[in-house]
Amino acid sequence: MAVAGCASLPMKRGDIVKAPASCQDFTVSIYFDRDSAAVTREGRAVLRDASSMAAGCKIEKVTVIGLADAVGAPNANLQVSESRAKSVEQALARAGFPSVEFSTAAVGDAGATTPDGQARPLRRRADVAVDLGGPL
Repeated sequence: MAVAGCASLPMKRGDIVKAPASCQDFTVSIYFDRDSAAVTREGRAVLRDASSMAAGCKIEKVTVIGLADAVGAPNANLQVSESRAKSVEQALARAGFPSVEFSTAAVGDAGATTPDGQARPLRRRADVAVDLGGPL
């Protein structure tokens, strides 16, 4: 009975083929502490990962939408959601996103309650939608 095995041949660095970038649109969410617009360490890590996901692709558009929960005054919630969107835009630039035009918006606490009136704390976030074209 013969036993077949895999032959191990020496590989050269040039033999390794890097897979092309997938260039699929994606969305990430950055969560904030209550009444805060400071991007957390975890948020910065998510943005670095997003920058890596977009590497090698043409970036068509980046949209950042700041949100707030329903706790507090509507005007204050709108202001904090605006600040969150701006903070994320600045953090994206620091995370290595190329110079692209960011579209930012803030919705405050609009839609932050359930039909039965319960506040949605997971609305303390900014959503980042990255629209990618083909590979560079």
